Amino acid sequence: MKEETVAIKGMHCASCAFNIENKLTNSKGVKNVKVNYATEKATIIYDDTVTSVENLNADVKDIGYELDIHTDNHAHHKLEELNKQRNRLYFLLPVATFLFLFMLYDLISQRVSYLPMIEINMVVFNSILFLISTVTIFIFGKQFVEGLLRFIRGKGADMDTLIGLGTIAAYIYSTVLLVSLLFNIELGLPESMYYDSVIIVIGFVLLGKFLEARSKIKTGEAIQKLLNLQAKTAVVERDGKEKKIDVSEIVIGDILIIKAGAKIPVDGKIVSGLGVLDLAMLTGEPIPVEKTIGDDVFSGSVNKQGYFKFKALKVGSDTMLSTIIKMVEEAQNSKAPIQNLADKISSIFVPTVLVIAILSLLVWIFVGQQYLPFNDALTYGISSFVAVLVIACPCALGLATPTAIIVGVGKGAQNGILIKNAESLEKLYKVDTVIFDKTGTLTKGQPEVTDIIFNGKDKDNILSLLYSLEEKSDHPLAIAIQNKAKELNIKLKVVDNFKNIDGRGVSGTIEKNSYYAGNSKFIEDLGITVDKNILKELSKEGKTPIIFANSKETLAIVVIADQIKKESKKVIEELHSLGIKTAMLTGDNSNVANNIAKDLDIDMVYAEVLPNEKANIVKKLQNNGNFVAMVGDGINDAPALAQSNVGIAMATGTDIAIESSDITLLGGDISKLPKALKLSRNTMKTIKQNLFWAFFYNILGIPLAAGLFYPMFGILLEPAFAGIAMALSSVTVVSNSLRLKLTKI
Repeated sequence: MKEETVAIKGMHCASCAFNIENKLTNSKGVKNVKVNYATEKATIIYDDTVTSVENLNADVKDIGYELDIHTDNHAHHKLEELNKQRNRLYFLLPVATFLFLFMLYDLISQRVSYLPMIEINMVVFNSILFLISTVTIFIFGKQFVEGLLRFIRGKGADMDTLIGLGTIAAYIYSTVLLVSLLFNIELGLPESMYYDSVIIVIGFVLLGKFLEARSKIKTGEAIQKLLNLQAKTAVVERDGKEKKIDVSEIVIGDILIIKAGAKIPVDGKIVSGLGVLDLAMLTGEPIPVEKTIGDDVFSGSVNKQGYFKFKALKVGSDTMLSTIIKMVEEAQNSKAPIQNLADKISSIFVPTVLVIAILSLLVWIFVGQQYLPFNDALTYGISSFVAVLVIACPCALGLATPTAIIVGVGKGAQNGILIKNAESLEKLYKVDTVIFDKTGTLTKGQPEVTDIIFNGKDKDNILSLLYSLEEKSDHPLAIAIQNKAKELNIKLKVVDNFKNIDGRGVSGTIEKNSYYAGNSKFIEDLGITVDKNILKELSKEGKTPIIFANSKETLAIVVIADQIKKESKKVIEELHSLGIKTAMLTGDNSNVANNIAKDLDIDMVYAEVLPNEKANIVKKLQNNGNFVAMVGDGINDAPALAQSNVGIAMATGTDIAIESSDITLLGGDISKLPKALKLSRNTMKTIKQNLFWAFFYNILGIPLAAGLFYPMFGILLEPAFAGIAMALSSVTVVSNSLRLKLTKI
């Protein structure tokens, strides 16, 4: 058996994925298929002795799609298609908007006496609209025509089929009437045309599709940026000599040399030397960690200071970074559980409408002529047939979701909430559990001086000495001290004989006296006493102490920590008020995690976890029936963001975290999270109302259009009134969507 993930061309809606999956499942030699509409990819497990991707591509082409065998070019194809969609909208959207406003005014002016009626030559007007609608359907709306043709060939129905059925029926009927008027041919049919409806429907539906396509275009870039984190070359020790080689040439057992500033190319264990590693890629923590003989190192992390050698233990696809890449790919390509409601019902709605339209025509012809002259029965039959198709034209159905999404996404952007696609907004509505990464999400994401414990009265002088010494270092903890000193306007002194002792601290001479700053082991090794009780208490609180001393005694203990954002507590309170459970995942130690969770009243805490463990915890909560949103900002959060039902990234975080997510909060402002949840709930409520009104007109109008009430009440809904009902349903839906702008979040 062979497993391959291939891109797909021609997908327009969620039911496209359903149709492709059904086709491939029934293909010879295929064991399992998962088609993902969001990523536009199919993961296929097949017997390569029986079939091939080329054969499967032929099967998919049979229903109007194509497997993009040259997946490397898929992103380029998507960009080309997006540009085509944009160019179409430059022409179509202004026309559709004008016609919609014109239709709305015309409907109102017919019922409000003081509004002047618009007097125009309808034959000329409709002749112009005929040309525009012809271009609209057969060039801009080609996919809808193809959707209808696929349905006619028995290849399944989707949203495109609905749009194609209604717009083409309205177009053909209108064209027949226009030709009869131009050539003075008497058909005995009502002189109502629906070119404007054709243009409006296709225009707004294409706008919704463009916005969705634009938001999905960067999906694959997250993987590429993860790949870019990998070191390209490495320095290996072979036969007693240093040699620069390509990373792909590293084998297990090689001794690799890592200098200051170098990336770790593969996973392994240090055999000599010492380094200070930035592990933010793995833990998300901003404070570098000292690593020495016997400690593990992971690919993708960076050596900030020091020099060491390590033995390669995992290479290629087995490294931690490769595992993260694989997890992100798998989570992104997993099948989305949500399908658009309109697409789900289309397979039933389309044949039902066709059957009703054909039955109404046949009944009028064969039964009606027993009570009416044949010409009248035929006229009523044709009128009913067209009226059923026109009123069933999914104007409101096609507008129900995109208009609400357009308004919802626009309102979100105004509030600093970027939403990747409609599906993301829909999924956010179902969230019942929110998991937070700690660093950079609930906390500020950078070390800060929170307190200074002095052992002496001359505090300003001690601070000046400390600042002068630390000012020579570029270590993140030293920078935290520098920032605090600048904030307090502390003056610098001249430092001589400055030394940076990797992984321990710094030393120097100021005014002929020796001073030291670093970790407790560094100070104690100098024979200087450090208060163990204070250090023990700080350790419990998860804070980092920097001890400052002269050659005789400790002068001060600088307490450094990653501070909680001031808005974090309010956010947790708001989430609880919305009935949402909260959890925190962090690579930091349990003391830090538990203290923060207690301060913020977070429900669940998971500390000292690596990226693969984060994703597994998300999966575990999902298996327990929770619908999970993950909020993070680091590379280490990417697998968990991708695994979660909804990934939410802080815009101050890494590009990879943002591109692995569904929602992005601009400015790193976590207070936007409750607003995003409220926005999703309001938008989904609006969509459901829109769908109700869309179907209400069909359910009420189709029996009327078919002539069901004619024998009893003499009422027959002609195509003209069917068009009015169709327009009213569209007006209702759009107006309801616009109400979202006034909703407070």
